Amino acid sequence: MWVAFKRIVRSGAINFWRSAFVSLAAIFVMTVALFMIASTMLDNYSLRQALEDLQEKVDINVYFVTTASEGEIASLKTALESLPEVAEVAYTSRDQALQEFRDRHSGDALTIQALDELGENPLGASLSIRAHQTSHYEGVAAFLADRQALEDPQSPVIDRVNYARNQVAIDRLGDIIDDTQTTNTIRTSILLLLAIFVSFVTIRLAIHHSREEIGVMRLVGASNAFIRGPFVVTGIMQGLFAGVLVLILLYPALIFYESAFYPFPFFEEVSGGMLLGYYVHNFPYFLLVLVGGGIIIGAVSSALAVSRYLRV
Repeated sequence: MWVAFKRIVRSGAINFWRSAFVSLAAIFVMTVALFMIASTMLDNYSLRQALEDLQEKVDINVYFVTTASEGEIASLKTALESLPEVAEVAYTSRDQALQEFRDRHSGDALTIQALDELGENPLGASLSIRAHQTSHYEGVAAFLADRQALEDPQSPVIDRVNYARNQVAIDRLGDIIDDTQTTNTIRTSILLLLAIFVSFVTIRLAIHHSREEIGVMRLVGASNAFIRGPFVVTGIMQGLFAGVLVLILLYPALIFYESAFYPFPFFEEVSGGMLLGYYVHNFPYFLLVLVGGGIIIGAVSSALAVSRYLRV
């Protein structure tokens, strides 16, 4: 078996170099296909980052009455932080709220004058709640509604919760995230199938030139595995070269692409560019997907293409 395996590998390597033009054509086709898959991976990352940035800006705010004590606010904050849906709870004191209000209206003299004439701080403290997922905000809002229902109407602690006002934006963002994930999965699957199909057609044309050699091997009693093996090895080599070529081309391509956003990409810290940093930091993942994918595409396409000539 070891001798047969070495012969199959040697024969496949010889076929690869002997049919250099055909091998180059197959490598070019698989390189284009793998480059499209890599572009989809980077595009998925960009969309995911954009959605995460949007998700960071979506929250629920709880506004307290001005008479709420620090202990009552701290108790609610602790209860919220214990919820599994909650990622972070930020506290804004009355003094901070007043200062932020003054900063926002620093150019509005009438508003600042009216605030000074009050002689006291009219703003209450607040909590900003950020959930792990947009779908979790409904549960957090229900928890806050239950807490409000248990309060004494004569001495409430919570003034209002702005979930109802933000609900449309939260639901819309959740729909966008779900739709994007579904679309990206479908697009990646379609590109993978197209890559296999195009590579299959190219390799099949290459194997067509070897149909007489396959016929002779069958006449002398060679097994299907021994006939198929060299072509699978050739396909694996083509996929390997294509995957490595895509890995090499991606780095300058990303530098060129991000040069519009980063004037000096070579002197920028490598993680400075979003896509370039993602590619560099996740290089083993890209290596596995692109080189491994190229090898699988080449092997599967070759095995399928040569099977036509192995039928009795």
